[in-house]
Amino acid sequence: MKKRFTMNNNMFLKLGAILTTMTLGTSSWGQSRQIPAPVQSQPIVIHSATIHTVSGDTIVNGYVAFDQGIITAIGQGSPPNIRNAQLRDATGLHVYPGLIAANTNLGLSETGAVPITHDFNEFGDFTPETRCIIAVNPDTDLIPVTRANGILTAVTSPSGGVIAGRNAIIRLDGWTWEDLAIQAEAGLILSWPSQRGRRFRGFGPRRNPEDRQKRYREGIERIEQFFEDASAYLKAKDHSDILETDLRFEAMRPFVMGEKPIYVQASSQSQIEEAVAFAQRRSLKIIIVGGFEADRASATLVKNNVPVILNGLHRLPSARHSDYDEPFTLPLRLHEAGVKFCIASGTGSAHERNLNHITATAAAYGLPKLEALRSITLNAAEILGLGDTHGSIETGKTATLIVTTGDPLEITTDVILAYIDGRDIDLGSRHKQLFLKYREKYKQLGLIE
Repeated sequence: MKKRFTMNNNMFLKLGAILTTMTLGTSSWGQSRQIPAPVQSQPIVIHSATIHTVSGDTIVNGYVAFDQGIITAIGQGSPPNIRNAQLRDATGLHVYPGLIAANTNLGLSETGAVPITHDFNEFGDFTPETRCIIAVNPDTDLIPVTRANGILTAVTSPSGGVIAGRNAIIRLDGWTWEDLAIQAEAGLILSWPSQRGRRFRGFGPRRNPEDRQKRYREGIERIEQFFEDASAYLKAKDHSDILETDLRFEAMRPFVMGEKPIYVQASSQSQIEEAVAFAQRRSLKIIIVGGFEADRASATLVKNNVPVILNGLHRLPSARHSDYDEPFTLPLRLHEAGVKFCIASGTGSAHERNLNHITATAAAYGLPKLEALRSITLNAAEILGLGDTHGSIETGKTATLIVTTGDPLEITTDVILAYIDGRDIDLGSRHKQLFLKYREKYKQLGLIE
């Protein structure tokens, strides 16, 4: 006699969870429909536009010419007669350098609700050998969505542990991760310990100040010891042919030697000042990421020439007694203090497209508008080590730029054209496709014309 199979509630719930994950995962694995652009095949001249160079004067009725991915001429009035050039009439439009997202996990995460699409978190506390670039998915739908708003360059970073690995600077168009990579190994991600306890009640025991201070010091000692061990290994390795290779310590070489920057995730004043002191003791090159209290440590940052990547402005104040607009006015305070900074969205890869509108908040709360624009163009490029090639419209720099209907900080502005290294980029995206789809639906229903 055959046994009948019955499904209890637990089995039903497990099966439902599996099917939901499969459904969401399958959707998220779908490749973007946009085709990566071919290399620039002929000179291009954009003329009759307002050219916002960022590094210099704004040129009314100007032109910008580029060939083989490099800007060759900028000027006012009639464009130069360049043989075989493709002319783009941009009357009434504006030309800006492509915007730069300085702290993202673009290409490493697709859907927040589906862990299988997360490829940014490595196991272990100290994993400097991890290279996030090889995990970047060039076909993610989030890249076209992001660049449709004028963001053409990004830093994508791993997370987790104390040293999460090495981040990468990428261009937002290409067939493979090799195509995307501008700097495949740009810097090292280091998460500085915090003295603060949990902000939310009910999640484990509340630690008293003495315990928090003890854990904080232990965390710093672990970092000090790891760097000490790496330095000792590298010195020994340079003078020995028989020492066994340690991939973790080998990965630390350019950072211990001060050749490449360490992106230190630190927000409170004490974290920032401790991290800067640590870097000075060891002659390390660092960039502060987060920086929510960077204005309180501005003297230390200016004295030691340490730049800051502000990780988002649309957040709560850092303390209950702080003014409601503390995050919004932070860029102005850093500007007045002389701290070199750029602004990141702090929103996660799915909302990276909002970078310029988040930056507009800083302009609305006092930061000069040109400085706000610089914070996501030239300042960002200089902090990331791309100042010679990106961030402004200058001859000899890469032709990575956008043509817009107005100021990119304004939410009503549309991006009409985009070029990455002179390549004409498809500005379509899943968002635009869905907009067209449902607009047609309501046309068919007779609700709109």
